[in-house]
Amino acid sequence: MGEGNKEVFRDSISTIDEQGKRSWIYPKKPKGKFYTYRTWLSVFLLIILLSAPFIKLNGNQLFLFNVLERKFNIFGFPFWPQDFYLLVISMLVGVVFIILFTVIYGRVFCGWICPQTIFLEMVFRKIDYWIEGDKGAQKRLAKQEWNADKIKKRVFKHSLYLLISFIISNVFLAYIISSDVLLKIIVEPVSEHIGGFISIWIFTGVFYFIFSWFREQVCIIACPYGRLQGVLLDNKSIIVAYDYIRGESKKGRAKFRKNENRADEGKGACIDCDQCVEVCPTGIDIRNGTQLECVNCTACMDACDFMMKKTNQPEGLIRYASEENIEKNEPFEFTLRIKAYTAILVVLVVVLVSLLTIRTSVQANFFRVPGELFQIKENRNISNVYTYKLVNKTSNDVDSLSFKLLSHTSGIIKLVGTDHLLLKTQSIFEGTIFIEIPQADLEDSNETIKIGVYKNGEEITTTKTHFLSPKHSW
Repeated sequence: MGEGNKEVFRDSISTIDEQGKRSWIYPKKPKGKFYTYRTWLSVFLLIILLSAPFIKLNGNQLFLFNVLERKFNIFGFPFWPQDFYLLVISMLVGVVFIILFTVIYGRVFCGWICPQTIFLEMVFRKIDYWIEGDKGAQKRLAKQEWNADKIKKRVFKHSLYLLISFIISNVFLAYIISSDVLLKIIVEPVSEHIGGFISIWIFTGVFYFIFSWFREQVCIIACPYGRLQGVLLDNKSIIVAYDYIRGESKKGRAKFRKNENRADEGKGACIDCDQCVEVCPTGIDIRNGTQLECVNCTACMDACDFMMKKTNQPEGLIRYASEENIEKNEPFEFTLRIKAYTAILVVLVVVLVSLLTIRTSVQANFFRVPGELFQIKENRNISNVYTYKLVNKTSNDVDSLSFKLLSHTSGIIKLVGTDHLLLKTQSIFEGTIFIEIPQADLEDSNETIKIGVYKNGEEITTTKTHFLSPKHSW
């Protein structure tokens, strides 16, 4: 390739040909230690992903993101509109985490943890290899005329695609509408849940389209995280990188010849076998440098290590490294920068978990009734009337509730309309109370008072409000 055309590959994406049509990618089946590690991690993550909506902690679904009804559960902690500040903090922590993580570790998330990658590479592509064979067999089948063999394989493959998409759709809806509602849709007559039934099949169609046709284009075209990569990465970020200094040497790449001494001849370690291109699920050549399409899946690392072994050369020609490591010919190490950023990430996670754990399960708010002034009772007791709102964020009823004035022990609280407070599961209870405090115990005409909420005599939360009284004449 001429010097002027060195970067021409960046003018288009790998899934579009010169005529602007879809270019299907048939990656060779990867194998190697990194692929094995990814497989085991994917199995673990798939188990979590598929089971999490059906796991409950203290009666709460482990994860729930019901946007329509504004119900959210994160690690079993329910979020209400009153907890919006926590949701905002969680989102800010998440954004900062993503930025810092990408700056340090590049797109490791994309290759190892992203659900899109896991389902595509570890589920759907494995179906392709099982039914249609490896790269060459798949390409031959695609060009083959429609005969009984091709129809049988395609029908079987797409039937499995549809079945798995249906399962993914149900799990996805369990995260959105809750597993309890999903189970009702499944076991009860369709006529009672027409909307839910239609939603299941709409999402089944969406997932089927993504994994049967759109595939790697989600990462290349649709995913915003891939676009952020170009802004967030720098020459110190850890990426899947080709060691062009060792690979090209003085005379560049050259095919391997038996019993040759490449170093003495000035040839690069790269034998130009193109195995790194053959296994790439997005169809790029990692030797061209960092590219938008690269999801850091390590398939090229395994393929290259295999060829290095075959040619009796050191492994790691393609490896996890930064551009700076390659330029200075230095091995990867945990630098002070990486350690510092990682420490910040840990602190952010600790802050978020702490906010979740210190949040009260019952929230209480007391508001003075608008337009109502204080009343002067017998023995110079001052009375204010309040409305109160109790929010039960748990999945259990909270019974035998009571209020106690903590800031002014001489004062009393009188409930209006009821003597027994029962707060139903995940509900809001509103009522009215009178608070009376002797004027002699008040220091200000607009004083802050503290109220405790108790369950069977045990304090569960506290809140503050204001108490009005006449101005002192002394």
